Amino acid sequence: MDIIRETFSRIKPVSRELLQQVQMRLDNKTKPPGSLGRLEEFARRIVAISGNPDPDLAKKVIFTFAGDHGVTEEGVSLFPREVTAQMVLNFLSGGAGINVLARHVGADVRVVDVGVDYDFKDTVGLIQKKVARGTKNFSKGPAMCREEMITAVTVGIELADQCRAEGVGLVGTGEMGIGNTTPSSAIIAVISGKTVAEVTHRGTGIGDEALANKIRVIERGLALNKPDPRDPLDVLAKVGGLEIAAIAGLVLGCAANSIPVVIDGFISTAGALIASELNPNVRDYVFAAHESVEIGHSFMLERIGAEPILDLQFRLGEGTGAALAMTLIEAGVKILREMATFEQAGVSQR
Repeated sequence: MDIIRETFSRIKPVSRELLQQVQMRLDNKTKPPGSLGRLEEFARRIVAISGNPDPDLAKKVIFTFAGDHGVTEEGVSLFPREVTAQMVLNFLSGGAGINVLARHVGADVRVVDVGVDYDFKDTVGLIQKKVARGTKNFSKGPAMCREEMITAVTVGIELADQCRAEGVGLVGTGEMGIGNTTPSSAIIAVISGKTVAEVTHRGTGIGDEALANKIRVIERGLALNKPDPRDPLDVLAKVGGLEIAAIAGLVLGCAANSIPVVIDGFISTAGALIASELNPNVRDYVFAAHESVEIGHSFMLERIGAEPILDLQFRLGEGTGAALAMTLIEAGVKILREMATFEQAGVSQR
């Protein structure tokens, strides 16, 4: 817990004064005030988060965390558990959706094994941080012991610290883990107080009967484990996932290091939700890439207070939405850095 407490101590609210100063700069550009809408918001926030009046987002990194889930024993997913490891190898060979979109936006993809039930040996390119070979089946007991949960959170924090040392300007979150919409639904059900049925959807595309089973499995797990909504780490340990814990740590670490972090869809937002419940100042550092078709996602975003940048009816994960959102955030910063002022362009103001 020491590293988590130390990370908390470094998370401060962003400067409201800086936000105002940047808006004044934007209002002096050759355009009507506020006419570039959310691009101006992105520029304001990036400067306030980084503390740099001339931020450079050229170095962008997306972390795709992978972990397996014991709850897949209950038939909550359309795909078998083995797909997690197979997709990790696909990421590493550059053939997945996140690889294509990251290349498109000029971001690096870093794949992290934090809990896959597979021995990757010395696989080239994989960041090996395995805490356990998947979580346990939370419908029969806690998903993780507290030590496993804290170790996984620490993985994310340490990767964020490394990004700071490397001068990374923008971080994105992604994940891979068959069955991971199930713990994500469990997390938002506990924290929001909504019923499981209100926040649980079809994940990989399960049918009506499987969805009803998924809801029953989550309800059983919550009744058995009784996660405490006032203690986000208790919720994470009892019904969460190792990759979700690592994402929570990454978000906390980015906030502590003044690095803006773009969260992807439903599962990534579950990690960000845990982080923001632990420290409300985290919300200032988070950009929500998009709103997933998973019905629980809107409740997560509302709880965090994050307005999604895109709505493309995504439900893939991996960091795909985060990659695309990065282009718009970077566009806002380029407006601030490159667009001429009225004086520079010789254009009359109103």
